[in-house]
Amino acid sequence: MSLILYLIVVLFTGLIVGALARLIVPGPDPMSLFQTALLGIAGSIIAGLISLWIFHGRAGGGIILSVVCSAILVLIVRRSRERRGMSPRRRF
Repeated sequence: MSLILYLIVVLFTGLIVGALARLIVPGPDPMSLFQTALLGIAGSIIAGLISLWIFHGRAGGGIILSVVCSAILVLIVRRSRERRGMSPRRRF
């Protein structure tokens, strides 16, 4: 598999995981598709590290753990935006 195809698959998988995480957390999240994909990729990496630490490299992170970690990241992003004074529905 070429590198470009691999990156496209990773981006698409991150988009799915990030979208599921955003669906779990109620409320508006003004994120673009690219930000959602990056959030899903970061959640999957964290889930893989947690799985490596718990199972000692014998099993993968799995979709459920990836979505849970991504949902926690959504909450962190939302809290940081609230602290900076950025409301979810900004008018320009």
